Amino acid sequence: MKAPDKDLLFPLEGYNKLCFLKNLISNPNIEVGNYTYYDDFSDVHNFEKNVKYHFDFVGDKLIIGKFCMIASDVTFIMNGANHLTEAVSSYPFAIFGHAWQAAMDGKSYPTKGNTEIGNDVWIGFNATIMPGVKIGDGAIIGSKAVVTKDVPPYAIIGGNPARIIRKRYSEEKITELLEIKWWDWPIEKITNHVKELTGSSIPSF
Repeated sequence: MKAPDKDLLFPLEGYNKLCFLKNLISNPNIEVGNYTYYDDFSDVHNFEKNVKYHFDFVGDKLIIGKFCMIASDVTFIMNGANHLTEAVSSYPFAIFGHAWQAAMDGKSYPTKGNTEIGNDVWIGFNATIMPGVKIGDGAIIGSKAVVTKDVPPYAIIGGNPARIIRKRYSEEKITELLEIKWWDWPIEKITNHVKELTGSSIPSF
């Protein structure tokens, strides 16, 4: 049997609340890998609505890897939300023009760069990812977590602000998994090894 078709918007027949996300995205500043899915309680088209403050003129990207699992109401806050924090006032005078239009001359709003989600990352219901955060491969983000800092590979995090609860595996096993990079295998190889990939031990692939 063949693997599921990565180019289908709705891979589950008769069910339109889960989509392979890359087939939905229209924003060129959002990149999504194959087989990453988004599940929404009401409408999968909410995904891009939940990428907030993502303005073209800022130029930051949301980059999501392969085989990720993104639950309903996950929100990504992008760099367009940032205001001055070291100035006397954080008010964005310049955007209103008129006599205020030169307020930001020689200055720039803070940016933390692209937001990057690794491969095989599970992001739980109503989690919030803040600008510039990097989430490592295999991480699990708990429901309603507010992620303000980078997350190491295969960590389980939760809370507000989110903290590491534990690592999924030993450091030795994490190193081995990061070397295997199963998500980069040809889909035929992944298909042949799905039983091992859903098991708890790492066989010699």
